[in-house]
Amino acid sequence: MEASTTGLPPLSSKGVFSVSSSSVINAPREVVWEVLMDWKSYKEWNPFVRDQRITDARKNHLPDETPREGCYLYIHPVHVPPTFDSKWLTNSAFERIATLDHENYRTAWVNIEMPHWLFNAERWQALVEVEGGKTRYETIEVFGGLLAYLIRVFVGNGLKKGFIAMAEGLKSRSEERCEGHS
Repeated sequence: MEASTTGLPPLSSKGVFSVSSSSVINAPREVVWEVLMDWKSYKEWNPFVRDQRITDARKNHLPDETPREGCYLYIHPVHVPPTFDSKWLTNSAFERIATLDHENYRTAWVNIEMPHWLFNAERWQALVEVEGGKTRYETIEVFGGLLAYLIRVFVGNGLKKGFIAMAEGLKSRSEERCEGHS
């Protein structure tokens, strides 16, 4: 199921549950990719994933935050449900970047916080050119392991709302950036 072994997103049937979202964005892929990969600006437009950083194995931030395959990625805070309000309890995720394909505008990471049998997750994000110079953003995360059953029950709907909110935020931010350059 892992991105590094197949090179393709996981099948949703391979996990306990999956969450996905998509959005057609009135902006070229290059612009949407820049927004998606500008993690430092997430706090300005993304109510779901507020920040993510390249770290070492102990979650210490590194001076060089250039994403590369194999790097550790600490995603925090994650708001479930999505919100710009910082009063809510937040979640986090510790991942390893499995795919970073600038040429094909796609990236993926896998959760590495727990033993695979207890919890595993694989998230993919991809940008596809569509007619009229627009871009379709697609994302899916497949959750597996014993804890995935509890996650589905307790925060599954919040995760779905988060994926939708991130897609909507990416759309707004990318389209605003295009309007500013025209």
